[in-house]
Amino acid sequence: MATSDTIKPYQDDQVSKKQQVADMFNNISGTYDFLNHFMSLGIDIIWRKKAIRLLKPSAPGYLLDVATGTGDFALEALRQLKSAKIIGVDISQGMLDVAKEKIAKKGLGNRFEVQLGDSEHLHFDDATFDAVTVAFGVRNFENLEKGLTDICRVLKPGGKAIILEFSKPRVFPVKQLYHFYFNRVTPFIGRFFSKDKRAYGYLPESVAAFPDGRAFSELLQRVGFRETRCLPQTFGICTIYVGTK
Repeated sequence: MATSDTIKPYQDDQVSKKQQVADMFNNISGTYDFLNHFMSLGIDIIWRKKAIRLLKPSAPGYLLDVATGTGDFALEALRQLKSAKIIGVDISQGMLDVAKEKIAKKGLGNRFEVQLGDSEHLHFDDATFDAVTVAFGVRNFENLEKGLTDICRVLKPGGKAIILEFSKPRVFPVKQLYHFYFNRVTPFIGRFFSKDKRAYGYLPESVAAFPDGRAFSELLQRVGFRETRCLPQTFGICTIYVGTK
């Protein structure tokens, strides 16, 4: 059975998953936001809002957004957490270029900074951040446990990790409809709008191989989180995970 670290965008054994993921997102960066919102019918925006809302009681001031991509999750955090400052890290320069355009357009350069970096080798000291967020990024880690360990490392004691990721619905008929849409419709739409024909075939494959639900919560506990919560969204299509260090 394939695992999340063996599912690669281009199935090239000579190139690491990490490099393939970076290449893929560089290729689709120009259409990424449009396709995200279009294919999820805008529900991904609601998921982001609900996930960030979980941070409001603790009012974190300094956040790290891992696999920040085009910056949508971090921008939602800035909207809800009025005094927060955020650093976003991603391995795709193409995605970061889109994020930089958004930051400049919104005049948020004093609150939101993005950096090219490896999510599994975070270049920050231990216990640096009040909170860490990741939206639809951990599924793409080459070494999931290593990446989560590093996220835990850079969190301050008592800090929270908020992780938003696709999951697999298990209830009829949502499971069957989701499987059809994700495996047939999504790759077709992706190929039509994106210049990377493989990228949206990788999406359902990587979701299918990802250890979601209880398995992911147990992994969070194994890497050092003392409290975890698993909050399925929209019939289990997506899940919000909360880990407290």
